[in-house]
Order: sequence, then C-alpha cells, then structure tokens
Amino acid sequence: MTDFISLPFYDLFHEKGHVPEIQKKLPPLLTDVRRSILEIGAGTGLITTSLADWTPAEIFALEPSTGMRAVLLSRLCARPELFERVTVLPCDALSVALDEPVEAMVMINVMYALEPDYRKRLWPVLADRLEPGGLLVFTWRDGGAPSERPLKELVSRQVGRHAYTVFSEILESDGEACKARYLYQITQDGKLISEEEIVGHSYHPVWETLEGELVGAGFVETEAPEGLLAWRLP
Repeated sequence: MTDFISLPFYDLFHEKGHVPEIQKKLPPLLTDVRRSILEIGAGTGLITTSLADWTPAEIFALEPSTGMRAVLLSRLCARPELFERVTVLPCDALSVALDEPVEAMVMINVMYALEPDYRKRLWPVLADRLEPGGLLVFTWRDGGAPSERPLKELVSRQVGRHAYTVFSEILESDGEACKARYLYQITQDGKLISEEEIVGHSYHPVWETLEGELVGAGFVETEAPEGLLAWRLP
C-alpha cells in the first residue's frame, strides 16, 4: 500500500480538493442505501461524516493508518450523535471481518495506493463481504500512469503567517505504475520552516485491466457519474 500524504497537510488540501466533487456525485448513488456501508480508506473522516449525513446507514470506517484514525476519531468527537452509527476499523482491507455482509462499499481516492497483486486479491474479498445486489463505488480515471515530469508546485494555502505548499515530480513511469516524489513545505515570508519528502509508487490501471479483474470477481458494472465507477453483485 502506498501513502504519499503528509498527515498535517491532509485535511488542509483534501477538504477543498476532491471532497466537494464527491459531495455532489456520490449521494445519488447511495439513495437506496439504508442499512450499512463499508468505507475503505476512510482517512481522516472527511467522507465518513458525509456518508452519515447522506444516509441512515451504519458505517464501518476502515483505516489502517494510526495517524489518520486519530484525526478521524477526533472528527467524530465533534459529532457525538454519530458514536452509535460509526465503527472505526483499524485493519487492512484484505482482513476485514464483519458480522454480516454490507449493503454498500465506498472507496474514495484509494485506487492509486493499491499495488496490482494486492488489488487483484482485494476484489474477491470485497465481493465476499458485500450482500447480493450490493453496491461497490470508487474513484478512478482512465489513461494509465502519468508521464515523467519535473518538480512543480501543486497547491499552496496560507494558515496564519505560514504557507503550506505541496510540490511533486514523476521520477519514473512504466505501464500502470509510476514513482513519484512529493515535498511538503511550511514557509514564512519565503523562509523554509520545515520540509517533508515522501517518495513512493502509485498505480493507475487502465480500463481493460480493471474491468477484467472486477468481472472476474463477480461484479457487474452499473451507471455512475464521471470520475466514479459503480459495480454491483448479481
């Protein structure tokens, strides 16, 4: 599993990044979900609390990162009415154990972190944890791995007197995998206060690969808005 995220930067950029788009596109897919949702890669809970607002379902928020879970639990503390509805799971997705199959599964901004062999093993596990007719929805964009490119600024936000800035470069690109380098900098008036470097691989399967894996695990594609894929068990 790959994780390029510097925890202090996570909410600062993701809350205004992919979250608004997901908040528009995901709720219509969950209209009929009433009983239970497994959220894979819940992160700091930005989507978790939204799932609780969109549906009456019980939510199982799976997040293996200790740091991410700490923020997620702090977020839940601000919403104590959710304590009875949200269970935080500290395990890996391949080992998730539930008392009964869930009605829906949601996986937002997780695909890039799944190594090919892990991903192939994951789909049958999810199929086993999903009830017949249940929904699996996740973010995905076609096109394979991005090409090599030099370091560039991605985004920057001002917090008080400090600027929080993210840079990235693609060091290698081959098939569906790419090796990337990220720099997370905190500066004040152009002076560097702290810097964290993260280097790792991300994975970008093309449609034919993804379709073959999911169909092989028993899923059938259903309609979803651009940027999301939705699948059901027969």
